[in-house]
This record gives sequence, C-alpha cells and structure tokens, in this order.
Amino acid sequence: MTRLRRGVAAAAVLPLALTGCLQEGSTSTVTIIETTATGTPLPAPTTAPSSTAPTEEPTGTDAAEESGPPEQVGTIATGLAVPWGIAFLPNGDAVVTERDSTRVLLLRGPEHEVVEVATVDAAAPAGEGGLLGVAVSPSYDDDGLVYLYLTTPSDNRVVRGVLDGDRLGDLEPVLTGIPNGFIHDGGQLVFGPDGYLYVSTGEAGDPPRAADPDDLGGKVLRITPDGDPAPGNPDPGSPVWTFGHRNIQGLAFVGERLWASEFGQDRFDELNLITAGRDYGWPAVEGEGGKAQGYVDPQVTWAVARRAQGPAAVARGGEGQEGPQAALVLRRRPRAAALGRRGPRRHALGHHQQPRRPGHPRRRGRPDPADPALSRPGLTAPPPSPPPSPAAPRAAARPG
Repeated sequence: MTRLRRGVAAAAVLPLALTGCLQEGSTSTVTIIETTATGTPLPAPTTAPSSTAPTEEPTGTDAAEESGPPEQVGTIATGLAVPWGIAFLPNGDAVVTERDSTRVLLLRGPEHEVVEVATVDAAAPAGEGGLLGVAVSPSYDDDGLVYLYLTTPSDNRVVRGVLDGDRLGDLEPVLTGIPNGFIHDGGQLVFGPDGYLYVSTGEAGDPPRAADPDDLGGKVLRITPDGDPAPGNPDPGSPVWTFGHRNIQGLAFVGERLWASEFGQDRFDELNLITAGRDYGWPAVEGEGGKAQGYVDPQVTWAVARRAQGPAAVARGGEGQEGPQAALVLRRRPRAAALGRRGPRRHALGHHQQPRRPGHPRRRGRPDPADPALSRPGLTAPPPSPPPSPAAPRAAARPG
C-alpha cells in the first residue's frame, strides 16, 4: 500500500485523503485532530480476507452514534483551495492535490513548507470533478512515481509522473475512459499490500452505470501500476473489483482489508468492507437490507438527514494501531479538514444542487501516450446542462 509517514508514534494520526463536495472558491486549513473513542466501533475481524479472492464479509453494525467534539492537535498548512487528496512520501513529506486549482503541492519538512510542484493543465474542474486523488508508488524510492486521478472534458483517468525534488515531471496515462460527470466522480487512489492500485469511481450521476459490470462507473477498480487489469480480478480481462457503488471518496487498507466510505442518496451514507466480485447494491438498495437480494450490506451507516455532506475519507491510524478500530469515516467542515482516530466524525457543509454535465463516455482502456488531453493547456469544462428528470426518486442525482 502507499507508504505512510515514518517514525510516527502509536497515538498519531495519518490521513488518507481530504475529500468532499465543496463549493467553488472555498479555501481550507489542514488541521490534525484527535478524537475520543465514543463512536460506534467497527466490527472485529474474524479472518483476514485474501486480496485476490471473494470472502464472506462480517455482519453490518447499527447506525453510528454521534461522537464527542475532537481535540485539535495542531494546524500544519493554511490557505489551501479545496484540498482533495493527500499521500505521504517515504521521508514523511505529504503530496496534496487541490481540486479546482489543479495544483499539486508538497508539504515539505518539519515546518510543512507548502511548495507547488505542478499544475495539471489536463484537468478540467467542474462541479465535483477536477484534480482528485493521489497515491505514491510502493516502490517510490526506486521509481519516484506519483499517481493522480483527474477529470478531463471527456473522462476521468489515472495518470502518473516522476516527482523529482520540487518538480513533478510529464504525466502519462495509466487508465482512461472512466465516466465523468458534474457530480459523482469518485476519485480515490490507494495501493494495496499486494502492490496493485485500487481506484474508486462514481456513477457520474447516472445510477444504472453502477450495476453494469462492463461500465467503469460506480466501481472499485484494481489495476497493475501500468494500468492493466490486476491478476486475480474476478474477470481477468477487466479492472473491475467490485460494483454497485454510488460515489466512493474514501479508501483505506487495514492489514489486508479494504474499507470504503460512500455517499448515500436520500437515506444512508455507508462504510463498506470491500470484497472482490461483490455487488454493493446501488441503485437497487441504499444502506442495509440488500442481503436477501444477494447484495453486500454496509458495515456502518449514517442517516443522510443528520448531516449536510457525507463521509469524506477513510484513514488508518499510526504505527501500532493495527486492527479495524484504526479505520474510520472522516468528514469535512468549511475551511478545515478533520483527521481523526476512532469514532466517526461529522462536520456540516452546505450543499447546492448541481446539474449533471452532459456526456459520459463508456469507452475504457489505455490510450495512446500522445493523447492530447494530457498535453493541451487551458482546458475548460463544457457548461452544465439542466439536470435530467430522474427515473425514480431514489435514483435522482444529488451532489456528493
């Protein structure tokens, strides 16, 4: 998996990502907090599932209770504009993406100096799309590679480049053809203990995509570092690992177990334990209640009515905190990113209804490296169209 900061004490907290639906133009302060253990704990593991074969998932838990106010440990960076993803280099420096500015930043050294290492011109921010997730190669000491998830006018895609000092080199495509939309672009990246890259995608405001195993929208994908379907995938010719997801924006491994936080529509946000080849129910089911129909129920749910935003990320605790209690759901509040240790956190952030951007390509695969979408400067997203009439109330598109 992506290497974490070295030399961190057992009580420290390591964030995986800073995500969520923020109104354009907002700025944030990255704040580290430590929470009390008053939230509902995640289920204890019975057996560690294999990373290459489906296994039976544990029974889900009841809705999580509200945990107490967090204790702020410190602030490490201010003035960031919609920070979305964060990953750590082996030396402890953090790579941070800004969704709307498309800047890649390096928080360097013990003073966390903010250094701009790139602006990704290929990214076309609009709505919830833009420059999203980031992951550091597990062999970074040898290859220097940093992976990014970004929205272009035609798709969402995974790209990579070599970080050399204060400069991120030219980006090359790794996986393209992921559906894009004004909402529900997914965008999280994490390397697993098996050395493969796991990618979360949204259904781009088109719920039936999630249930279609031949579509890359609404999925967890598992690929090699070069972008091919990883060995051991349920379909050897496909990058799809799981399906039936609405919009996953948090991924984290605890041991060999992959956890995902997912935005709900009208009823429940979800924390899911990811098991290869399984259908997580969207759009047929939201929250619990799908097991009888062959779907996977979430481990924890939160009522949508109790928050304005939804789960933002999943994080793993520092060294010495192995076990499911170190995996948690995080939420964002205006001008701050909450990073916690045990116990779900909620921070309200107002939504405004956003229309879906037209055009959701179904093409998939790896393109010619000379793809102009990765080299053309000044790309802008097309103007949004009015939202379509939903086919059913549950399938209606909602931001997040």
